[in-house]
Amino acid sequence: MGYGAKIYQQAREELERRRSKAEAQAAHRREDFYRRCPRAREVKQEMAQNASHIARAVLAGENARAAMERLRDRDQTLRQEYQALLQKEGLSPQDLEPRYACPRCGDTGFVDGKLCSCLRQLQRSLAYEKLSMDVPLDRCTFGTFSLDYYKDDPRAHRQMEAVLRFCQDYAARLRKNSPSLLFKGATGLGKTHLSLAIANAALEKGLGVVYGSAQSFAVALEKERFQRGEEGGDTNAQLLECDLLILDDLGAEFPSQYVNAALYNVVNARILAERPTIISTNLNLKELEDRYSPRFASRILGAFGTVEFLGSDVRVQKLKERRG
Repeated sequence: MGYGAKIYQQAREELERRRSKAEAQAAHRREDFYRRCPRAREVKQEMAQNASHIARAVLAGENARAAMERLRDRDQTLRQEYQALLQKEGLSPQDLEPRYACPRCGDTGFVDGKLCSCLRQLQRSLAYEKLSMDVPLDRCTFGTFSLDYYKDDPRAHRQMEAVLRFCQDYAARLRKNSPSLLFKGATGLGKTHLSLAIANAALEKGLGVVYGSAQSFAVALEKERFQRGEEGGDTNAQLLECDLLILDDLGAEFPSQYVNAALYNVVNARILAERPTIISTNLNLKELEDRYSPRFASRILGAFGTVEFLGSDVRVQKLKERRG
């Protein structure tokens, strides 16, 4: 699914919480019923004892057939009495059973050994929640991307109109093996906005998305480098395994030989695994080569589709609008 070990563990813990709550509430309802109707508890106990007697009769073979038939008749009588006691209290057998959030899997997360749709949905919701804590995901959609900020430059307007259509088409066709993209252009031209719009579409498809700035990933990778063997993060694993990785503002992170090598390894591994990655950067080819290495720049430009962003800084334009 590509959400990472932490999201999966959080989803399993939430399902276990739901399951425990449903079973505790059912136990409370049964105890309340037995308090109001003590005979019901006695009947339930007799049914359990009778069931064990039936099992022993089955194991005893042919000579126990008559005894087994009597026990089955007794079981039927007890069940009818229990049903009558329930009806007297205005209850059905289902009222005393756990009311699981997902009746299909009983809040276990699995059906016939396969991942239940509820666990997939929960992972998707947790991933969205986690991503939304860091970025304004609900505000960065294709619908909120305005081409008005490019209209003063006809060339930029035509280009950004084409970029928007391309990104919408890419999001609609997005799969786990979609091609990777390199968003290039100056600051404030909408690279982050459109990459997050694609992230929204990916999450809707049930794909696992990891988004972050190159700086935030660099800090996490450096920190975890010195915490090996301790209980801690799994940034590298998440970067490698997620369905879609969005690496924002490449080149803005604090330079380090270790981070450069780690980012190259992540990008290269995802290329080899045919997992899509979206990288945004303000750097041109020469700056990428100088900042990282000709090998790194060549690997990206050779395997990524390049999307050029043009225009004037949208953030500056918005600031001027607010100042009136």
